[in-house]
Amino acid sequence: MTTKNKSDKDFSIYFQPPSLTDAKKRGKEDIKVHYNFEIPEDMQQFGKDKYYLIQTYGCQMNEHDTETIMGLLEQMGYQATDDRRQADVILLNTCAVRENAEDKVFGELGHLKHLKAEKPSLVLGVCGCMSQEEAVVNRILQKHAFVDLIFGTHNIHRLPNLLKEAFYSKEMVIEVWSKEGDIVENLPKKREGIKAWVNIMYGCDKFCTYCIVPYTRGKERSRRPEDVLAEVRDLARQGFQEIMLLGQNVNAYGKDFDDIEYTFGDLMNDISKIDIPRVRFTTSHPRDFDDHLIEVLAKKGNLVEQIHLPVQSGSNEILKRMSRKYTREHYLELVAKIKNAIPDVGMTTDIIVGFPGETEEQFEDTLSLVKEVKFDSAYTFIYSPREGTPAADMDDDVPMEVKKSRLYRLNAVLAEFSKESNESFKGKVVDVLVEGESKNNSDVLAGRTRTNKLVHLVGPKELIGKIVPVRITDAQTWYIKGEWVPASAV
Repeated sequence: MTTKNKSDKDFSIYFQPPSLTDAKKRGKEDIKVHYNFEIPEDMQQFGKDKYYLIQTYGCQMNEHDTETIMGLLEQMGYQATDDRRQADVILLNTCAVRENAEDKVFGELGHLKHLKAEKPSLVLGVCGCMSQEEAVVNRILQKHAFVDLIFGTHNIHRLPNLLKEAFYSKEMVIEVWSKEGDIVENLPKKREGIKAWVNIMYGCDKFCTYCIVPYTRGKERSRRPEDVLAEVRDLARQGFQEIMLLGQNVNAYGKDFDDIEYTFGDLMNDISKIDIPRVRFTTSHPRDFDDHLIEVLAKKGNLVEQIHLPVQSGSNEILKRMSRKYTREHYLELVAKIKNAIPDVGMTTDIIVGFPGETEEQFEDTLSLVKEVKFDSAYTFIYSPREGTPAADMDDDVPMEVKKSRLYRLNAVLAEFSKESNESFKGKVVDVLVEGESKNNSDVLAGRTRTNKLVHLVGPKELIGKIVPVRITDAQTWYIKGEWVPASAV
């Protein structure tokens, strides 16, 4: 840790910035696992009578990181608030995957500048994946010097120390580790609701040419199976109805173990024996989806029949340029295996349109793959370059109007299959986990089927948090409607 003295800026900096050069180095150093985490004694009441607010952008991994940050802050005595004027600490937990997510964060910083001017004691921080980007931190230094704290994805457990430094020094505190951090177990988490996220691994070794994640999240590090299973058992005891296993590439789980042979399929098999109603996972990579995993998932039980399997493109040329390391044919063969083993599986995916060099014929390859697989739904994106990735050096030669047209056409095809899939549920009675009130109508409840279909139903509020039978009466493009079937009528 070094301190940068005042130079051309009128503040000094507790300074450990990210380095893309360092982040690209894949060392062979051992990843240590730590079990002895504790909030420093002098920080356990640091937040007494103070409030925090966290705004989270991006994926479930970011949401889960926020749960950990909330747990840390509350063990320090802070209380949550939705009122930014009441908040003593505001953290933006950021995403680096899409350019528009980055734009939103900088836009929000612009709004918060005025609040910081009105309340100088406010500690304003930026964390998450954007903080791991060298260019982002430089931009904050140059244009948003009112930010008090920047930390990365590898050192969340250091928050109490960093917050103390930011509060007392009144200087910008930056601590971002560009090499992988160790695995820190036993971190506090604040979970709310009936569903819980469980990290099973960190980082990614795939290096797709468009993706910044291997640099922001580091290399693949799997948590020990006994630690994952202990966490899942504890969540079961607490009464959670569903868990989502998280990782940038969950089915690479265990490949970094050098003392045991234990794969993602083995982990799923062991979790299937724990008394928790539903288990999901995201995200998986076609290269690592093996036959053993399919065999385990086919047993169902609490392992739900829904698989998110990003394809990104249906063109072999584009897949090669993306460095996905599989072909269209391999992907379709894998889907056929999955559907043969789990006929009622719900398949979802990610697709990028307008990747550098994508021709109309190559886009048509993507459309034909979508039509062959008949995905239940998909996350679709217009390609945007991320600084520091190999694709950013490619000629982004697909005009924006062409990208938008392709996205529109792709979404139209996906909507057709989503509606077709939803129609197949009409008249059936399915188990629905009721999650709460509908966002648009408090008189309507919303929940999910095992295949992750969104269901709207009318019923008593007492159903929230329970898995109940629902008869499907109508199908829309993106959700289905149903009627609760009381136990007496089943």
